[in-house]
Amino acid sequence: MVDYLIVGLGLAGISFGEVLERNKKSFKVISDESQTSSVVAGGLYNPVTLKRFTMAWNAKEQLDLAIPFYSELESKLNIQLDYKIPILRRFASINEQNLWFEASDKPNLSRFMGPKLLPNDNPHIDAPFGYGEVLHTGRIDTSVLVSQYKRYLAEHNLILRESFDFEALKQQGGFVEYRGLKAKNIVFATGYGLKNNPYFNYLPLNGTKGELLTIKSPSLKEERVIKSSVFIIPLGEDLYRVGATYKWKDKSNTPTEECKQELLQKLDTFLKCPYEVVDHVAGIRPTVSDRKPLVGRHPEYENMYLFNGLGSRGVMIAPMASMQLYALIEKKEALVPAMDLSRFTKKHFRNLS
Repeated sequence: MVDYLIVGLGLAGISFGEVLERNKKSFKVISDESQTSSVVAGGLYNPVTLKRFTMAWNAKEQLDLAIPFYSELESKLNIQLDYKIPILRRFASINEQNLWFEASDKPNLSRFMGPKLLPNDNPHIDAPFGYGEVLHTGRIDTSVLVSQYKRYLAEHNLILRESFDFEALKQQGGFVEYRGLKAKNIVFATGYGLKNNPYFNYLPLNGTKGELLTIKSPSLKEERVIKSSVFIIPLGEDLYRVGATYKWKDKSNTPTEECKQELLQKLDTFLKCPYEVVDHVAGIRPTVSDRKPLVGRHPEYENMYLFNGLGSRGVMIAPMASMQLYALIEKKEALVPAMDLSRFTKKHFRNLS
């Protein structure tokens, strides 16, 4: 018998597995790689909402935990994951400049918002009103993280690569059993795959499709993230990630020509040099109606848990939420109420519908 069975290996499954290992708990992971949002994500960690110049939910607390969390993962896996990189918010008007400086004077934002207007020094970007700089930002290479953590689990015989069969899951009183494997607890961390989970599919996980492009532009020579109508994220070797779209109806992982053209049209409003599109990917972000995670215990089964709904800020939220979930299970400590899935009861959700 193991202490935990984790279903899913995106940011949620990886971060919770890592918390278990650091606390010397045994576990196995089941993953069929059907959910791609963690692999294709931009991976930025940024505490400021750049549309309204406000602090993202619990951002300071999340960052204080996330940075050392990924640093330890880098040492463990002997890879680089965290790329420290400033984010520049391109201003579209003098009014946006003024709004930036008003926000940067607020106590909770002053640590993260640069107090000076940065002039544009890249002739290939149209930014006549300059930039505001977000401080203490960076990019986690989520694709490398997922692939290398998967390799680590395989080397230690901790992963089963298969689709989870809910009919094979048996409640045995004090533990669960799945195809001969016994576990004291089971944690579902399947992202948008929650929709196929009969135990938790009453929860309001919407799922938002995001598409991103990778372009190659030898003349751009930009080493900072530029945020305008889309992000431009430097990847090295003249490659840049461009994104992202937000679509609520299409729930497939298939990239579309429509979204490609939408991204290119937005990019062309401020990028003024040649480039070539070299990749186009898509994934379904596990988003929730109130934009908070879905974490906690099943309302009926004591040893069944959910870790989901990380949305577009998963690299920041995952370490904090995984530690919270562990403390709930092992120490009976209450979750942050805003992310406790108990805020949505089955009765509540029926009323919403």
